[in-house]
Amino acid sequence: MPSVASSVQAPARISPDMWRAAWTVTAVFMLSNSPTPLYMVWQRALGFSSGTLTVIFALYIAGLLGTLLIAGQLSDRYGRKPVLLPGILAALIACALFASASSIAMLAIARLLTGVAVGVIVSAGMASVGDLGGVERRRQAALLASVAMVLGAGLGPLLAGSAAQWLPHPIVPVFGIEWLILLSAFVIAWRLPLSRAASTQRSAAARLHLPSVPAQNRRHVAAGIGVFGPGITATSFVLALGPSLLARLLEVRSPMLAGGMACAMFLTATGVQFAVRRWSIRTLFVAGTTATVLSMMALCAAVHASSAVLLVIAALFAGAGQGLGQLGGLTLIGLHVPDTRRAEANAIMNMGGYVPAGLLPVMTGYVIDFFGFATGATAFALALALIAIVAGYLVFRSLQRSGD
Repeated sequence: MPSVASSVQAPARISPDMWRAAWTVTAVFMLSNSPTPLYMVWQRALGFSSGTLTVIFALYIAGLLGTLLIAGQLSDRYGRKPVLLPGILAALIACALFASASSIAMLAIARLLTGVAVGVIVSAGMASVGDLGGVERRRQAALLASVAMVLGAGLGPLLAGSAAQWLPHPIVPVFGIEWLILLSAFVIAWRLPLSRAASTQRSAAARLHLPSVPAQNRRHVAAGIGVFGPGITATSFVLALGPSLLARLLEVRSPMLAGGMACAMFLTATGVQFAVRRWSIRTLFVAGTTATVLSMMALCAAVHASSAVLLVIAALFAGAGQGLGQLGGLTLIGLHVPDTRRAEANAIMNMGGYVPAGLLPVMTGYVIDFFGFATGATAFALALALIAIVAGYLVFRSLQRSGD
């Protein structure tokens, strides 16, 4: 009974500083997905294909992965703030580039810098929420950091989609608002009471290395990747190609619907984490795998039935799959990985998730260019469903043996 009571009391125990740190996560993730409903605007203005669109999206993944190689260990070694502030600054620059983009190159650089900012925020930013929570609030900190991420990821496309629906020239207003939000996050991050790492920790490893965690924690991070990876790959497909799928295959050209679908996807990821916060980690992972597989089944049905409703259902299941896998992975890291390696562990879990999230949608984009939307989307759905089932089974067996 004590654990149940603790879970019920969790919201009241979250400190103001934890909320402020979570706002920096939300602000950067708002930028990360704001371009989604606007890609069709840029495609019309600049004239690029679905393949080029997925490459632009993948540059975000490339920037994120490159940053994750070093951001976690720099954050663990030198402290959160020296890494967090430059990351938010990169987001501010990306926001300005989006607002003034007049070429594919400017879009590409903006997406790359956005990936850099997100790479910083999922390592140093999310770890700072845990630092400010302390040992006694580890589960609450994991929930808050995870929810802050997916909430921002949903609010960004909702803002952009609404502006694109009602304004003749939506890009400058959208990214003007985003710039102000990011500026507030920069000021908040500057004032957070985050301590610098001790000098002994900074000198313990003078050289950068590939991200790693202690051997006894590798299975915890791997379990998170096994469920979070397929989930975020499903949501990445919706973000990169969902608007094009709506417009070209289903003949639905409303930017508000495209943005609303992305928002609903991440609001589902947010809500489901609150709803299941008392579940065991094994149950979270089983539910996450199931949701991702159901998402891919609904995607296949949407494509072959030309149904926008089924596509929205696919997006909602994708959001649930990402949210459940993310919460389970972050909880495992928070409970088992030492504080001095938490940012690095967060970085590794996100790297493991974002690699397939970058590669599979890009491959699908070019399959679509050559063979059409129906063939490309179906191939993607079948491949990802199979990956999710195999990975989910292996994760469940691993956790069953370890008793987590």
